Amino acid sequence: MEKLIHTFHEGGWGMYPILVLGIMGLFIAGERIWALYFRMGLDKEHFFKNITSSLLRGDLEGMISVCDMNPAPMSKVIKTCMIRLLNNGTDEDVQAALDEGALVQIPQIERRTGFLAMIGNVATLCGLLGTISGLIACFAGVANADPATKAQVLTAGISEAMNCTAFGLVVAIPAVVAYSFLNARATGLVEDINEISIRTLNFIIANRERFGVQNNKAA
Repeated sequence: MEKLIHTFHEGGWGMYPILVLGIMGLFIAGERIWALYFRMGLDKEHFFKNITSSLLRGDLEGMISVCDMNPAPMSKVIKTCMIRLLNNGTDEDVQAALDEGALVQIPQIERRTGFLAMIGNVATLCGLLGTISGLIACFAGVANADPATKAQVLTAGISEAMNCTAFGLVVAIPAVVAYSFLNARATGLVEDINEISIRTLNFIIANRERFGVQNNKAA
């Protein structure tokens, strides 16, 4: 630990903004991993099977209760559809409800993930800036130093430059990797919502008579 602290101080001022970026990235990645892989995860095929079974039984209120028990965005989108259907909405009303639910839930899936890419880029740039700053200080110090201390000044400046570069990359690489995985997960969840929404709408249109809700078209 002492060596790590010593290395951190050797990196100069550039280490502090990189440290702040690293802490931010850690919290964002942790929150997004929990949200996207645990809180928002849902077996779409099992969920769709429950939807269709309840619809065929005419148990729309029971289907709403099933949606309430699942905090996933997909279930919240389908819930808006079920509420509109329960109120004898037309096919167009159901489609509008699905679109409205998706507009509300999709931003919740994608929120904050993009900050990880930004943190990766900025951490790299901060490391580069700290490196340049260290080299400038190094050569300026060597130019003004007496021959006996030139080697020491040169070593200190190069150490600052290299430590800052390394620390920037240590923060940037995990942030970019986390962004790639989390962005792929978010995209998959959005695609699942779109797929289940379309399948649910098609099922409703094809089976309205079977579950006892008529398509009351406006005159």
